[in-house]
Amino acid sequence: TGDLGYKALEPLREAMPRRFINAGVAEQNMVGVAAGMARDGLRPWVYSIAPFVYARPFEQIRNDVCLHDLPVKLVGNGGGYGYGVMGSTHHALEDYGTLLTLQNMHAFVPTFGADVGPIVQKLVDFPHPAYLRLGASEAPQDFALPAYAPWRRLLEGTTATILVVGPLAGPLLAAACGFAPAARPIIWCLSELPIAEIPNEFLDDLARTQRLIVAEEHVAQGGVGQMIAAKLLANGCAPRQFIHRAALGYVSGLYGSQKFHRGECGLDARSILNCCEIRRAA
Repeated sequence: TGDLGYKALEPLREAMPRRFINAGVAEQNMVGVAAGMARDGLRPWVYSIAPFVYARPFEQIRNDVCLHDLPVKLVGNGGGYGYGVMGSTHHALEDYGTLLTLQNMHAFVPTFGADVGPIVQKLVDFPHPAYLRLGASEAPQDFALPAYAPWRRLLEGTTATILVVGPLAGPLLAAACGFAPAARPIIWCLSELPIAEIPNEFLDDLARTQRLIVAEEHVAQGGVGQMIAAKLLANGCAPRQFIHRAALGYVSGLYGSQKFHRGECGLDARSILNCCEIRRAA
């Protein structure tokens, strides 16, 4: 850890004191050391606030980790606007898009808190560089979440097919559940990148609705919207309507809570649902 994780990592440090290293405020060196450990057969995990774990040590991730395909796991906390009023230096709006430009890199974005355990178990023996983007879980109450999978259909519907990345799915799912069944969209979440194959079930849903909305707390450039658009075009499966809702930076020039920034970017549940003229049934 780069001198971070207070009131969060202490139980880990106490459980495994000889394997817990506070590398200090020296993120480039931290990643280089992790690469050396991985080259010796160890399985290092590197933790920090998201921009400090992917932006500041980018050269070391590229040269030391990715070019050698070493199994270093980068854990970035507070994906998207997660750090709210702490401002742009603490926001991660281009993290997985940036990292996925590097060869051998993979990204994992939990949708709900319950996803973290299965992803971590998968990453323990994952043989390539990986980035785990953490955020606050926003799972709706009393909703039976499906078991973790890279692609999951969260809600059955008819009006549109919505693909969501990360915890943004929680508020959207809660709002859509209030619609009459005939007015609901189909909601899918995606947690593993880059996109390898698109499930047939998703393609079937898209063929029925012919309307795709992609929502992600990440800039459009290098985001999932562009990734899936390229895949669909290459496979001849483009829908009649495609809408991409992404992070727009700082629309008003102000800093606020994560909810404030989502609202400014049209990433709140109401804006996403309204953008395809989905209306609550009377």
